[in-house]
Amino acid sequence: PELRRARLALHELLSGGHNDAARHRRIALVGLRGAGKSTLGPLLARELDVPFIELSRAIEALAGCSVREIHDLYGTTAYRRYERRALEETIQIHSEVVIATPGGIVSDPATFNELLAHCTTVWLRAAPEEHMGRVVAQGDMRPMAASKEAMDDLKRILDGRAAFYSKAEITVDTSGQTPEQSLQTLSASVRKAMARVA
Repeated sequence: PELRRARLALHELLSGGHNDAARHRRIALVGLRGAGKSTLGPLLARELDVPFIELSRAIEALAGCSVREIHDLYGTTAYRRYERRALEETIQIHSEVVIATPGGIVSDPATFNELLAHCTTVWLRAAPEEHMGRVVAQGDMRPMAASKEAMDDLKRILDGRAAFYSKAEITVDTSGQTPEQSLQTLSASVRKAMARVA
């Protein structure tokens, strides 16, 4: 696999990095927190035998502090710069990869366009109630403090981002699905997209 990846990287470098085949070997999962990106991403990567990158971790590695600290210390503009750099580095380093992106990556048009240009994007979507339930299950109890208000906020964010998320090539609805069922649908959709340019 290493030799194959080196050949793919060289081919992409020589072709300028904007060919369809190269784009289809990078899979980027987009969607709100709780959609299943961090759960399904590693499973899909293992199935495709490619690396998995959690972009939030790459952002933290670049900044040398947590995402929350970046926001608190430097503000949203600085966070978006780190996000863009982390994405660019991931694209440059990996010719084949599955990337779990932060939910707000669509907030910066330049970064989102970079993602669309270099990756096959998959919108993992779910009903707002499922998003909320999964976030709480991950150990974040904040939504429980004012659940009605939190649910309204979640719906508003989803409504505001839906037009951007819908630019993804593939949409997989994870509502009412087990991770195994969602993975099956996701894997089949991704393989179909890859086969079109093989």
